[in-house]
Amino acid sequence: MKIFQAAGRGALFLVALGSMAPLHADEEAMRDRLKQTLEARFPIKVDVVQPSPLPGVYEVISGHQIAYADATGDYLLVGRLMDTRTRHDLSAEHLDARDSIDFHALPFDKAIRIVKGNGARELAIFADPDCPYCQQLEKDLRSVNDVTIFVFLLPLERLHPNATAHAHAIWCAPDRGMAWTDWVIDRKAPPAGNCADDPIGGIETLARSLRIDATPTLFLQNGHRIGGDVPLEQLEKLLGQASLPPAPAAAQTPTATVVSHGTEIISAAR
Repeated sequence: MKIFQAAGRGALFLVALGSMAPLHADEEAMRDRLKQTLEARFPIKVDVVQPSPLPGVYEVISGHQIAYADATGDYLLVGRLMDTRTRHDLSAEHLDARDSIDFHALPFDKAIRIVKGNGARELAIFADPDCPYCQQLEKDLRSVNDVTIFVFLLPLERLHPNATAHAHAIWCAPDRGMAWTDWVIDRKAPPAGNCADDPIGGIETLARSLRIDATPTLFLQNGHRIGGDVPLEQLEKLLGQASLPPAPAAAQTPTATVVSHGTEIISAAR
């Protein structure tokens, strides 16, 4: 069951991002009351309640879904918050910032490794071999160079009944990288193969622990998460930013990520 679905359909806020309101002395208690109210009225677990850029409105996060509520919890809006000056999807940015990871802690031995050019930049992708958005992403990646791509096979079996079999065949192929690109780009099936085991079950467990609920889901080498089939120009920019050393704390400025809606939802496949 999707969070807040009883609250109505999504709404789009067209607002300019303002400064966060300072917290009052009783702010924590108020947020606790709001959390308890929403959990009592909906079958959900609220993970985060925090001020939103809108005065008097709070951002409520449950799992990988987001909504906005007044302080009493009597009114709830489900949808995306947008900064009209930059056209950034602030809701997606906040979710993905919260879900950033330690990139180099990923189990790369369970991934298909594809090196292009000098391989200096790094990108991890959780992808279903039969997901059309994953296929489009791979077509876009053909023109991306100097990158090492780690593909974690995450078949959504209920959406794509043959996805697990295709993932297994790709993993068992003599050249996994070639088998992956041949299948997702040209729909050329890998030759029949057999291997003792594959990492697919472990990757599904990992995906749940990382709150991955759609494919493709990408992680840049700085750990930042991107959901969806990202426009190529934007992906190139983000790959470049992620490969730079961190700026000194005083000089850091937040970088925004605009997230595409081209995803297939894992929760819908369960």
